[in-house]
Amino acid sequence: MNLIQKIAQCFSPAAFIHDSEENYQAIEKLILDQEIGGLTFFHSRHSAAANFEKRAEVLDVSGTLEKMITLINRYQGISKTPLLISIDGEYGLAMRIENTPQYPFAITLGAIKENATELIEEVGYRLGLDMKAAGIHLNLAPCSDVNTNPNNPVIGYRSFGTNPQKVAENSLAMYQGMKKAGIGACLKHFPGHGDTQTDSHLGLPVIQKTKEELSKEELLPFQYGKDQGVEMIMVGHLAAPALSGGKEIAASISREIITDLLKTEMGFTGLVISDALNMKAVADHFPVPGQLEWEAFHAGNDILCFSDHVKEGIEQIFKNASEEEVEKVFKKIWALKKQLGVFDFKALDLHPFEWESHSAFQSQLAKEYVSLVSGKIDSEELRRLASEGKLVLQSFYEKEKSVFSQKLNQKFASEFSSIPIEEAEKVIISLFVPSHKPLNQFGMEEDILAEIKKLAQNKSCILVHFGNPLALKHLGNLTDFEAVICGYQSFEEAQEVACYFF
Repeated sequence: MNLIQKIAQCFSPAAFIHDSEENYQAIEKLILDQEIGGLTFFHSRHSAAANFEKRAEVLDVSGTLEKMITLINRYQGISKTPLLISIDGEYGLAMRIENTPQYPFAITLGAIKENATELIEEVGYRLGLDMKAAGIHLNLAPCSDVNTNPNNPVIGYRSFGTNPQKVAENSLAMYQGMKKAGIGACLKHFPGHGDTQTDSHLGLPVIQKTKEELSKEELLPFQYGKDQGVEMIMVGHLAAPALSGGKEIAASISREIITDLLKTEMGFTGLVISDALNMKAVADHFPVPGQLEWEAFHAGNDILCFSDHVKEGIEQIFKNASEEEVEKVFKKIWALKKQLGVFDFKALDLHPFEWESHSAFQSQLAKEYVSLVSGKIDSEELRRLASEGKLVLQSFYEKEKSVFSQKLNQKFASEFSSIPIEEAEKVIISLFVPSHKPLNQFGMEEDILAEIKKLAQNKSCILVHFGNPLALKHLGNLTDFEAVICGYQSFEEAQEVACYFF
């Protein structure tokens, strides 16, 4: 391989599963003409994290998994060197591909009470096996961000929690589970995206903390992972002036942060991968095509993810980098490809996937994370009230008849009273939070929130909250409720476990 071909191995542009034939052919042209090292798969241009433009074409989004496998076979079939196939699937293939197994969010797993690291490693292992079966070599996960800012618009449910040591242990467990399954993984988003208030898809977040503060919180999970043998870290598009000589520059293009801090000071010798280079936190600052790619390479990134200017990026790196720099990076990528079995590629079977039910495992997990977060529940009193027709179940954002309401009806051996809520002595409120993201109060309308708060103030209420626990802050004073059960997600298994409290 010549130097240009070796540089091309650093590039992993985006490949969209649902796209036009013209765009599929453009990827083929990149593979043939530029000899890129890999591809990072996304569902569609519309759903790609950084692409907020409304697109005009209407694409058929059925059969996503089969389409991806067809594309992997198609692209691998023409590539001179087998491609490293990656995906961003923090809670499984389901993050990008419908009708595939979904595992709990990191925030949910962070609530596991007993044997957390063992169970989280098992999640990583199962999730990794799913990806391996679908032809994926590398999962761009897990998040090692410490969720210290509850108003964070982009991390939140993606973080294992607010305790740096716990985040360090849980993210390492997830990483090790994926490694055990035979796929690659990476800790992200170095130096830590948890305490930010800007979405880096849209602008540059800045963390105004001292280096000492950052070392105790943000950097701790990455140092811990490095000390435990983690081989890949993704650098985020966020500025930490205390780490970059006072400059407000994205970590992903800061030589002080990647080369001086991560590689030299912290001693990380593995691979560094950039966050998506099309994100506005960095993309908007480099109007000359290829300049951003060179800046990212020069800063110390080994793999350049989601570059929109591959040809120009290769040219800029060839023009500016030393042969020694290129060789060093190339050897690391080549070794990774060998380790992950990339060179052993055989065309994948396009059979209809029959995913094994993982309901028993989901139930096992739900028993550990569904919890009574405040108050207490008197089951005998509830049974008495139900028999007297004075207990009412009031559901919000429930889709059809939920497992929770069905099971609760069975438990109390009758339908809940159909009396007006004003006449009820006690109300069980089940809230199925519409969104796990904080935008617009997690998708909850003001009038619904007002209604729940008013109920809690005027009646004896038990709240059963199926959703991101960060949404609880929109429900007023939790002490207004007799008890609060947090289900974390609306999985059927979590709903069943919530019924055990009654």
